[in-house]
Amino acid sequence: MTILVDADACPVKDEIYRVAERHGAHVRVVSNSPFRVPVSERVKRVTVGDGFDAADDWIAQHSDPRSVVITADILLAERCLKAGAQVLAHNGRPFDAASIGSAIATRAIMADLRSGMDGPLGAAGGGPPPFGKADRSRFLQALDRVLVALNR
Repeated sequence: MTILVDADACPVKDEIYRVAERHGAHVRVVSNSPFRVPVSERVKRVTVGDGFDAADDWIAQHSDPRSVVITADILLAERCLKAGAQVLAHNGRPFDAASIGSAIATRAIMADLRSGMDGPLGAAGGGPPPFGKADRSRFLQALDRVLVALNR
């Protein structure tokens, strides 16, 4: 089992390392710039080039039915689901075949709304709610559940 982490904006890297260790899973921390990772034979840092979507491309190419992808990127989640991977958002929300279509549609609608709000009245504000303890707890439970299922 391998956990592939879209690391640039991932707030749960430390949690991933702990859960992976407990389950004997390998972790690949993928980013455009180097990140500190624990000294472990199971945890490896993968630094890709600065090309557009280079980290996403690496993760999608290495996704398979024995991998879990951690990302908030909906389009990357879709690519990894097509490769057979399990996909979790940082808040523990799973992406699956039933939910990815509506997530992509919502993303498109929000992009349209944001672009329509830029103009003489100012830029659109907002964004996702702050990441909290409940999100962290939900993520830990979801990752544990997915890894237990993959071990069967």
